[in-house]
Amino acid sequence: MKKVSNFEVDYDFFSGRREEDIVLISFKENLLQRTTHLDAKGLLFDYLELVSKSDAIRGVLIIGSPKKIGRGEYIRFYRQVLQPEFDMRGLARVYNAVNQFVLKMVDFNKIVVHADSGKVISFYMNIGLACDYRIIGDNTVFQNPYLDLELVPKGGGAFFLSRLLGFSKASELLLSNKDITAEEALRLGIVDKVVPAVELNEAALKIAKDFARKPVGSVAGIKRLLSRCLKELEDCLECENQVLLQTVSRSDFRKKLREYTEGYH
Repeated sequence: MKKVSNFEVDYDFFSGRREEDIVLISFKENLLQRTTHLDAKGLLFDYLELVSKSDAIRGVLIIGSPKKIGRGEYIRFYRQVLQPEFDMRGLARVYNAVNQFVLKMVDFNKIVVHADSGKVISFYMNIGLACDYRIIGDNTVFQNPYLDLELVPKGGGAFFLSRLLGFSKASELLLSNKDITAEEALRLGIVDKVVPAVELNEAALKIAKDFARKPVGSVAGIKRLLSRCLKELEDCLECENQVLLQTVSRSDFRKKLREYTEGYH
């Protein structure tokens, strides 16, 4: 990574800046599709490493792009990765990059707040679940598009939801085609706070700054205790890879994808 000044960066799929002792990472539109560009993954991981090593930074705020198309983005991702020039090894590398990011968020040495809004597919929800605190706009709707293609969610959703909600409720949500509203997500405990969408970034930054005031040693120690199940999460993420790759490599999957995506361009 090129030398950055005061954590100020701006790349194709994310930007970063510092505000006092908080670093704000804003993801841009089409993030899921951009995960296929592995050089982009390197830029993000290098930036996170820079942040993690700085004693001047006390917390991270990750802001999801408000420009998302919900189910359509998920479909476009699989249309992209199933092009002739993209083989199963490439898809496996994408899945592994997602695994690494989720594990890094869980094990990050600073508090991570996640803010999101709009149509949030399971991929983005799982990124939020890997963080320490989740705040969303009141226009947020969580969607499960993977069911339409007989897939499973990527990013540790089964791991996180079963611990948050219990096995039965997690299973119910993971197997449901119904959208989850912001109010229902708050009631279930999937998110910690709901605010008007126009106030999301300001409210999320305030929460991140509040966390930054807490004792560094206590924060690091508590995060370490809470991430003791990291090996179990690693196993879950690897199992996701195996299930997804087996399904996607089936001869009938491309046909199913074509039939389902006729309405997406």
